[in-house]
Amino acid sequence: MTDPIIVGLIIFVLASFVGFEVINKVPPTLHTPLMSGSNAISGIAVIGALLMAGSGHTTLTVVLGFIATVLATVNVVGGFLVTDRMLQMFKR
Repeated sequence: MTDPIIVGLIIFVLASFVGFEVINKVPPTLHTPLMSGSNAISGIAVIGALLMAGSGHTTLTVVLGFIATVLATVNVVGGFLVTDRMLQMFKR
């Protein structure tokens, strides 16, 4: 059988390539509205990272879960800040 770490790394690398290609195809005028919509997906990533950090199986999973929680939270907060700034442009 294949090691689960290897399978996870393969999925991560493939998802990174797909994400990069998808983001590069989005025109700049649609990037900010799509980014604000992706905050819900990032919120799900925060929940998954918290579950991973709280599992406590090994020290590695706790550390990686903590790092994932921090990065996903920064992504969510940054997305809301950009969305708020975008909405401020439409106020008089």
